[in-house]
Amino acid sequence: MASGTLLYAQSGGVTAVINATASAVIQTARARRVKVLAARNGILGALREELIDTSKESLAVIRALAHTPGGAFGSCRVKLKSLEQDRARYERLLDVFRAHDVRWFLYNGGNDSADTALKVSQLAAEFGYPLTCVGVPKTVDNDLAVTDCCPGFGSAAKYTAVSVRECALDVAAMADTSTKVFVYEAMGRHAGWLAAAAGLAGTTQDEAPHLILFPERAFDEAAFLDKVKATVERVGYCVVVASEGIQTADGKFVADAGGVKDSFGHTQLGGVASHLAGRVKDMLGYKVHWTLPDYLQRSARHLASKTDLDQAQAVGKAAVEFALKGMNSVMPVIVRISDAPYRWKIEAAPLSKVANHEKKMPANFIRKDGYGITDAARRYLEALIRGEAPPPYGRDGLPRYVQLKNVLLRPKLAAFAG
Repeated sequence: MASGTLLYAQSGGVTAVINATASAVIQTARARRVKVLAARNGILGALREELIDTSKESLAVIRALAHTPGGAFGSCRVKLKSLEQDRARYERLLDVFRAHDVRWFLYNGGNDSADTALKVSQLAAEFGYPLTCVGVPKTVDNDLAVTDCCPGFGSAAKYTAVSVRECALDVAAMADTSTKVFVYEAMGRHAGWLAAAAGLAGTTQDEAPHLILFPERAFDEAAFLDKVKATVERVGYCVVVASEGIQTADGKFVADAGGVKDSFGHTQLGGVASHLAGRVKDMLGYKVHWTLPDYLQRSARHLASKTDLDQAQAVGKAAVEFALKGMNSVMPVIVRISDAPYRWKIEAAPLSKVANHEKKMPANFIRKDGYGITDAARRYLEALIRGEAPPPYGRDGLPRYVQLKNVLLRPKLAAFAG
């Protein structure tokens, strides 16, 4: 067995395939005879010295993680501040790492997680502690810089496109005497990738979604209502997909929940679909229905993209390989080689180019009128939702997901007071 242990942790909102990444991490490390610990509830588990011994789980269970959604070891929304502001917590992390001979730290998350992994590596270098830190990409928002796409996004995109197509058929069937406008809210604070994925549901002007609202375009209520009215008069109904983070021209979130901040310091958004539905009803008089898929869009493992699953496993395997090679402060990223056929590979990118950067929708992916996607966007998105990877089902008709024992190691340090 290699000297030292590898610590893996999950961060931020979980996805349909983040456990597939965890499965690949553990299997790859085991093949190299490296012991893997997992922090319970992300970076909090590392701070609290709540470390899970993954060797207590059978290989069959670890393999089954690949088709189980959620975060098997628990996640958290905790953002560490700068080394100067949060030095006590960073030093606590190093104390825990020393106590358990952690030599490789893999943090599976988004922008903020990449930043944490980078700062931990910098502090370890300052103290002369031999630690290799690797960020592992994950986010349904698809907004990480450098990488072509983010594991978790492809499955959420597939769920979004399928859901919008199916809902549109329902609305069309009832439009003559019932609902005229349907509003679907997609995740995406500053980047409209998931909303854009809904555009795959239709190919012509009269096919749903008829209007997509992107955070990258300023929201104009009057123009929006005019578009809704024109669509209903032309098609008989209107399906709207709105990204949760759409803003007015002055930069205010349409769904700003009274200035409340979440634990990452981000503005808490309060339901753009219900707001838009209310405005349509009040101003145009149409019967409106709206939906907020919320966690459903990121947890729908039954509708996962095979491409997404493959990429989630690939970044997990590569993360371990990079770490064991001593490639510090890097992230395995997906590089697109071609669209047709879709071909990709994994490369290493510096965490400094990922942390605190945000990838928004390119201008050439948004239609000139601002309410739909272009052919370029369609080519990019279609590749990511291809292929099916259903979980195994039991006799009860439900997916057979696994739940880990998550046996904790005995603490070696005093309880964390921070």
